[in-house]
Formats: sequence, C-alpha cells, structure tokens
Amino acid sequence: MNVPLWAAIPALGFAIVAAQADVRTRKIPNSLTFPAILLGLLTHLALGGRVGFLASLAGMAVVLVALIPGWLLRWMGAGDVKLMAAMGAWLAYPHAVIALLASLIAGGVIAAGVALRRKALGAAVRNTGFALIWSFQRQSPAFFVTTGIRFPFALAILAGCAVASWVRT
Repeated sequence: MNVPLWAAIPALGFAIVAAQADVRTRKIPNSLTFPAILLGLLTHLALGGRVGFLASLAGMAVVLVALIPGWLLRWMGAGDVKLMAAMGAWLAYPHAVIALLASLIAGGVIAAGVALRRKALGAAVRNTGFALIWSFQRQSPAFFVTTGIRFPFALAILAGCAVASWVRT
C-alpha cells in the first residue's frame, strides 16, 4: 500500500517549508512542527478512524524513539527530531520507518559531502568509528568527539519523506 495522497502531499509540504527555514536560519520553528504533528494525528483519526490514528501515533513514536538518543548526544537538533515526528504522524506506520531510514541515509550522504567539501572527511570517518566502538561498550564515554560541522538536516528529512511516499509496502 502506498501513502495516500491526502497524507503524502501535506507531509511533503511541511517538509519543504521546514527545509527552506532550516537552510535559511538553521532552525525549524515550533510554530511549524507542533501544528504539523497535531494535524497529522487528527487527519488520520478523521479519515482512518481508530486504526488510522493508532498507525499515525505508532509512526510518530517509532521516529521519536529512534532519534531522541541522537538529540541527547547533540548529533542533531530538537527541530529535526520534531520535524521527523511530524513526518511520522503524517506518513504513519510502516511508512514512517521507511522515511526515517531513508532520511538517515540521505543525511549520511549529505554529511559526507559537506565533510569532503570542508576537508574534514577523514576526521568524520574516524569519529564515526569511535562512536561505533563506544556504542558496543558497557560504559559510555565521557564525551563524543565531533567535527563540529553542521548542515540543515531538514533536507535529508525531505528526501526521506519523498522516498517513503513512493515506496509500496
């Protein structure tokens, strides 16, 4: 089943507006993300009933559970997490999972491109390796080393949302 147009079009619209804001200001406003979450949940309730609402809620919850650790480790901003939660609410489960995975892949590609352009790809790969090793140890490190390079992750979320809208489950 594909994402219905009544869910895909608003999701892509919110993602486009958020990406524009993120590129310009490096912030995704709460005045966009909170209404997007609420409208996604309510639209699924109105058009899909209890089952639609629960699928929307599950899509949002899966995304939040997956991304909150990245926010806590300061690998991504709170606006990115809230925008992805909104996409999860609009696309619903299981398409929210596809959007999440596609967004993370797109984010990795963008991050590699930005790191390469800023001549920091070696440091980024090394730090990713350290983070991977630390994730399998019992004690977490006192700190994580990053390159400090930031980019508007809403672009990756837009790409992931577009991919999930076309994927048939």
